[in-house]
Amino acid sequence: MKATGTVHKYGDHIDTDAIIAARYLSTTDPMELAANCMEDIDPEFVERVKPGDIIVAGENFGCGSSREHAPIAIKAAGISAVIAVNFARIFYRNALNIGLPIIESAEAVEAINAGDEITVDTEEGTIVNHTTGEEFSFQPLTDIAAELVEAGGLVPMVKQKLGTA
Repeated sequence: MKATGTVHKYGDHIDTDAIIAARYLSTTDPMELAANCMEDIDPEFVERVKPGDIIVAGENFGCGSSREHAPIAIKAAGISAVIAVNFARIFYRNALNIGLPIIESAEAVEAINAGDEITVDTEEGTIVNHTTGEEFSFQPLTDIAAELVEAGGLVPMVKQKLGTA
């Protein structure tokens, strides 16, 4: 998967309640979740985000509760990938299960700024910052993670394999 977009940057320990507040958990509609994504820490996020944009964050992104709503809200808002120093394990798994690419790169997080235009290539394991000209490497997605992202998540992948898609 290759994606180019504008960076929305956040700090350390962005928890799932900051991504999608608990008051919105009565719905599973992706577009309704997207409309409220990040609103408590970045009220203008949904107005600024464009399809293909990329979130860059610090350590322990997606910590907190195990709600699958958080990566669904991010993906439905138009975010094509999340780059962080590291992720809470349950968020990491939930993100892959819904087909949202997750990339760990402390070096890229340190150097990339909000508003930068970057390209992420999950097959090659590269991040190119078009604003600064810098390039970063990361461990490419595993074969199964790449397959999940390509299929759009676990459910679509299983349906494809069963021939019911």
